[in-house]
Amino acid sequence: MTPAFDLRSAAGWFRLIALAEAVSWVGLLVGMYFKYLGTPRTEIGVKVFGMTHGLIFIAFVVAGLLVGVAYRWAVRTWLLALLASIVPLCSVIFLIWADRTGRMGSAGAISAVAQPGRGAPETT
Repeated sequence: MTPAFDLRSAAGWFRLIALAEAVSWVGLLVGMYFKYLGTPRTEIGVKVFGMTHGLIFIAFVVAGLLVGVAYRWAVRTWLLALLASIVPLCSVIFLIWADRTGRMGSAGAISAVAQPGRGAPETT
């Protein structure tokens, strides 16, 4: 069994980026609270987490495209992944769903399919 965040595979990178995307959403939401409602009001949280979340959002979409190609996702799965990148904290929910429904591959096939330079395991 491979670790969930095995960075030798596209699925491992996708898991890591999905978690980072959710954490950056929380930071952005907290920053927005202090910008509009908090005492003292400050924009520093939005400036820091806005840029951070924007970069991680782009990484999530790119990683989703790479994993979708590697695991031959259906159009519905692609759309759910893109929707999950927009709704706060939904990237983790999508990740859990994709793992449970086998859309991220099985534990043994993850590293073999997603690693460059390695062919898919042969089955008979």
